[in-house]
Amino acid sequence: MMVQSAYWRDMMTLTKPRICVLALLMAVLGYAVGSPDGFSWLALIKSIIGIGLVGGSCGAINMYIERDIDALMNRTKNRPLPSGRMRPRDALIMGGITFVIGTAALWFWSNPLTTYLGLATWFLYLFVYTPSKRVSTLSTLIGAIPGAMPPLMGYTAATNRLGEEGLLLFGILFLWQIPHFLAIAWMYREDYAQASLPILSVVDIEGSTTSRQIVGYTLALLPLSLLPTLWGVTGAWYFFGTLALGILFLFYGGLLAIRRTRVQARKLFFVSLVYLPAVGALWIWDRVPRVF
Repeated sequence: MMVQSAYWRDMMTLTKPRICVLALLMAVLGYAVGSPDGFSWLALIKSIIGIGLVGGSCGAINMYIERDIDALMNRTKNRPLPSGRMRPRDALIMGGITFVIGTAALWFWSNPLTTYLGLATWFLYLFVYTPSKRVSTLSTLIGAIPGAMPPLMGYTAATNRLGEEGLLLFGILFLWQIPHFLAIAWMYREDYAQASLPILSVVDIEGSTTSRQIVGYTLALLPLSLLPTLWGVTGAWYFFGTLALGILFLFYGGLLAIRRTRVQARKLFFVSLVYLPAVGALWIWDRVPRVF
């Protein structure tokens, strides 16, 4: 029983559960924003099942593809495949099954548009972003595209269209990911270098370009995140709360640009983790209070 329990825990690990949970929270936000009056918990749950399974497939197949890289890095060498606890074939089968079931769930329980976005996310993540990590510093930007899809998919699941609010959620999450992931890349730059991955934090030895991108994208995020209020979608709670959070995010991004240390990168990383769900909560509070 203990062996079976450990095996299923490893199966869950393949889905990259922390990333998957964050993606599902963003999908819920997109669904809530898209349906302030006609909110259906059953429709939301059905859509989340499909989105979650497609996301889990991305994680499992990504770990299958990158098992050689994972074996070279301290932060990933204990994952199920590089550690030898699981056969690569099992991860590939699991990723294939969750992809098929998740895609079918989106098609029959949601709508074709959301299904197509799910297929685009799956393809971009596995066959554009994943191989780009081995050859280009642009991989972070490339990965931010499928990474920003969940709230848009949640929105289209509710509305069956690409609306302004859904695209705005996509843009906010896209910009947020750059300083978030560059902070991670700075924290683990030695690991990435050991695996010979040309991540920006590895190529940019002094950190000047990394710092400029962190500050630049965090600065760009600030006005974009305030657009819902300027469009009349949200009110003062969202505007001033998001403004304060954006300034805090920018402040810690600036500190990392000045003090390029792992400690400062970790602080920025934690601030980014606070920023995103807080902004989402403020949006729901102002935009769709009747949901809850």
